[in-house]
Amino acid sequence: MREEKTALVLGATGGVGGEVARQLRGAGWDVRALTRGAPAAGEPRDGILWIGGDAMNREDVMAAAEGCLVIVHAVNPPGYRRWAELVLPMLDNTIAAAKAQRATIVLPGTVYNFGPSAFPTLHEDSPQQPTTRKGAIRVALEQRLQAATTQGARAIVVRAGDFFGPKPGNSWFSQGMIKPGQAVKTINLPGTAGVGHQWAYLPDVARTMVSLLEKRESLVPFAVFHMEGHWDDDGTKMAQAIRRVVSRRTGNAPALRAFPWWLVNLASPFVATFREMRELRYLWSEPLRMSNDRLKAVLGYEPHTPVDEAIAASLEGLGCLAAEVAPEGAMTR
Repeated sequence: MREEKTALVLGATGGVGGEVARQLRGAGWDVRALTRGAPAAGEPRDGILWIGGDAMNREDVMAAAEGCLVIVHAVNPPGYRRWAELVLPMLDNTIAAAKAQRATIVLPGTVYNFGPSAFPTLHEDSPQQPTTRKGAIRVALEQRLQAATTQGARAIVVRAGDFFGPKPGNSWFSQGMIKPGQAVKTINLPGTAGVGHQWAYLPDVARTMVSLLEKRESLVPFAVFHMEGHWDDDGTKMAQAIRRVVSRRTGNAPALRAFPWWLVNLASPFVATFREMRELRYLWSEPLRMSNDRLKAVLGYEPHTPVDEAIAASLEGLGCLAAEVAPEGAMTR
């Protein structure tokens, strides 16, 4: 039986999926989360029903999605191993469940779909001519989603820049610029000074998705939106903001240094992660900015947390900065 405002989140233990699950719950949705770590019978925790299962198993996904209006597909293979081999079959399982339930799929998108031919300003309908294997797979993901919308499913894709937020995840912010769990003494700059770069704060991305879901019935079956997020106009503003936040809190200003691309180039033949980083270096050597005109036309705004506030929350969540303690008697939000 179909239940009112019930959503299934795949990848709820990750950065994007976790934020979307929490914000859906806060917006009055009944939220289920499919995870390999939960008992098969399901366990409520933090207002979310955790269901044991595997996103790579179609029967598990179909059962967990029974009665759902929405399926958030924010899942990746464990440890990102065999990513290229598994991401399309995982999406196929979600599509099968969405078609059976006539549900809306929400997919966090990226800029990997686009090659330099679409730069410097990316619109939702800019030509997708990826130059990397990961980019080609991202194009295929969206093509499969679009095809599914002709067979009973609906889809919302929210493309954004490089993610950052309070959970480590596989992001440039937490894996390339700083080190989770350590005080910030040095900040790496992956880009070239003067080359603009696009960033997206995970809670803002999640808030955008939840807001779009409230308008899902008025959207076209395959709806794609770009977020502007945080635009670093010269490629150094994000690092400077991290430095500013850390200095304000600790009194010590971290050093800025160039990211060691030489090491990535040297190790890429032997380390898959470095090989992918090398393939995506073009995103740091040419400016790109995403237009959010379509998003603002639908929502009237884009959720946007001030950059210093977003960075402070991210560093606290990553264990790089102690949380601020409000003075006794002070009001808290």
